[in-house]
Amino acid sequence: MDTKNATYSIPSLSHIGHIHLKVADIQRSLEFYCGLLGFQETSRHGSRVVFISAGGYHHHIALSTWYSKGGKPPLTNNTGLSQASIRYPTRCDLACILQRLLDFEHPISGVSDHGVSETIYIEDPDKNVIALYWDKPYEQWPLHEDGSIEMYNIPLNINQLLEAVSL
Repeated sequence: MDTKNATYSIPSLSHIGHIHLKVADIQRSLEFYCGLLGFQETSRHGSRVVFISAGGYHHHIALSTWYSKGGKPPLTNNTGLSQASIRYPTRCDLACILQRLLDFEHPISGVSDHGVSETIYIEDPDKNVIALYWDKPYEQWPLHEDGSIEMYNIPLNINQLLEAVSL
């Protein structure tokens, strides 16, 4: 490690601004991200790039076919993006998207309680893993005796989560 950078810390209010996904088919991806997940298209740049967002931000996700039109999904054992995560503001919001996935019979590849969050794992049409989650309130986070965060991976009770839709 370069010692010149050893004392640098990224500012605590920094966050990931957006993600740019290479997709094989723009329309198919729009049907997934806008039609199923509810993002809105904010702008197009020719026929090969579309920006989408939640809540009117300029873009949270860029979808492009610059180098991937008609392409194949990446191989599982290659390097690259492991997953993209979408954080929902409340447990009820996460329950609502779960209900929508079930209503549209979209495959769910996993559901987990990580202690600090609850997560639903799905794949987009290009086999990118998308984690849909909400963070539990900080006061509910499990801690080790030394005060560090204890994260784990246990099955999430989806029936219990779905009860939050009616709250």
